[in-house]
Amino acid sequence: MQATLFQRASIEAPKVVLVDDDRPVLVSLRFFLETEGFDVEAFESGMDLLAQPTLPVKGCFVIDYHMPAMNGLELLAQLRDRRSLLPAFLITGHPDLAIEQKAAHAGVLQVFCKPHLGGALVQGIRKALREH
Repeated sequence: MQATLFQRASIEAPKVVLVDDDRPVLVSLRFFLETEGFDVEAFESGMDLLAQPTLPVKGCFVIDYHMPAMNGLELLAQLRDRRSLLPAFLITGHPDLAIEQKAAHAGVLQVFCKPHLGGALVQGIRKALREH
């Protein structure tokens, strides 16, 4: 049986799909999450992620809010339109109440403030992977 667009075999290990246009942040966060034992797939833009023929069926998204071309919530909306229902976290260096409200309305599990991602993000990811 051939996998459909944005789907892979369900026997795969969960992936953390990380999207951040700030390359140093992307590289360091990917390294950090991998040292915590996560299988991470990193992208420098939403367009790069959307260009992929498939996405994991297990895992979660960690998406930066402020990116050129489309923000993190716009990316998440496009992923949902393509039937990707993985839990999502939003990261931002400039959190505010409006972003948090929009994120909650979009179904984002939690908004994390950069650069203080550390343990809280890891705990959130682990919980999401257990529950979803």
